[in-house]
Amino acid sequence: MAPLTCYWPRAIIHVDMNAFFASVEQRDFPELRGKPIGVTNGAVGTTLITCSYEARAWGVKTGMRVYDARRLCPGLIQRPARPKVYAGISTRIMHVLQDISPDVEVFSVDEAFLDVTHCQRLHGSPEHIAHLARQRVHEISGGLPCSIGVAGTKSTAKIASDMNKPNGLTVIPPWETRERLADVPMKKLCGLGPNIAEFLSLYGARTCGDVARLPMTVLARRYGVTGKYLWLACQGKDTEPVAPDVAPPQSVGHGKVLPPHTASARVIEIYLRHMCEKVAARLRRYDMQAGRLYLGLRLETPHEDIGQLFTLPYGSPDGKRLFELARKFLRHRWHGAAVTHVQVTALHLRSTSGQLELFSADDVQGCASVAGVGCAGASDTRALNRFSTIDRINARYGEFTVAPATLLERSTMPNVIAPAWRPDGHRQHIPE
Repeated sequence: MAPLTCYWPRAIIHVDMNAFFASVEQRDFPELRGKPIGVTNGAVGTTLITCSYEARAWGVKTGMRVYDARRLCPGLIQRPARPKVYAGISTRIMHVLQDISPDVEVFSVDEAFLDVTHCQRLHGSPEHIAHLARQRVHEISGGLPCSIGVAGTKSTAKIASDMNKPNGLTVIPPWETRERLADVPMKKLCGLGPNIAEFLSLYGARTCGDVARLPMTVLARRYGVTGKYLWLACQGKDTEPVAPDVAPPQSVGHGKVLPPHTASARVIEIYLRHMCEKVAARLRRYDMQAGRLYLGLRLETPHEDIGQLFTLPYGSPDGKRLFELARKFLRHRWHGAAVTHVQVTALHLRSTSGQLELFSADDVQGCASVAGVGCAGASDTRALNRFSTIDRINARYGEFTVAPATLLERSTMPNVIAPAWRPDGHRQHIPE
């Protein structure tokens, strides 16, 4: 055990993997090391998911179009993302962090918070624990770089981890926080949206120190609890806890970007069927049923969306029956405009825990039925058996090994990692 020189009343560590996806590519393919690379969703992706620090030196940024990135950096090497590889590495990283402290909040696939307040007598000072965390991450990930921030609050720890990238370690003790944050731009503060930033600029507040000097009521009157949190965070006084537990899902959804200028009903139907099957399979995987279904289209016309909400009877999730609603939605709401994105989302979820409904649809008066979907019962048992077989085959041999023939023409774009991804439980799934 390392000596404990100074006990912190609260100690939070933020671990942030540096250019995570790009770093994995450079780790696995030595010929890419030291070169500017940009990772995209598939070999023909048009937008950068992330880019290496060599590319960033040319002004290339995450979210930039490949065409624009190559104008800045003609030597940019485009790499297709490998989401399952990234998710596997992230899972190992998050689990090794839990060996240091049980209080780990997985913030995204490449960053996490650790509350090490109660680990100081075991592991030593917060700074020593941060060095230990970096060593463990380095070992388990095969040498991937990460930046670490150590502070008395989550918001300050996140700011600290951003101060010395890549592969830096920054410590901001609680008693130095207000002074160290004074000149930090407000935009560095997590949770500060553009509307709040614009509002604060009216008061000449552009740094954390500027905000701290304002009366708290300026923010609290306008933004309530959020305003109070931001005012406290600018001084390193917020008390937001590290949250290891993941809340039950409120929805399960999948969306897909379509090829440019898609106005073919057949193509749109294939994409919707694809998403309906994914939603249904994911609900079955986690023993969930849905009471509502949202179907949406984003049109090529800027800021124009079409959406409709359907009521579902709780029962075995069936992608074919969800797709029947999608076709009904297309017939009534879509009038031929080019579509850029489709969305299918199941809402009003409940856990079945493997239990079926007691009565069949014929036994229940007033049971809702939408597009031929009935309540669960004896027929639901047969459906569950059929789906169970299909799901087991797909789990073993790959997604959609057994699938409707329509999906032979589905998009070939690979899976992506959703922002809500977590290494365990119902958020572990990587949507396509």
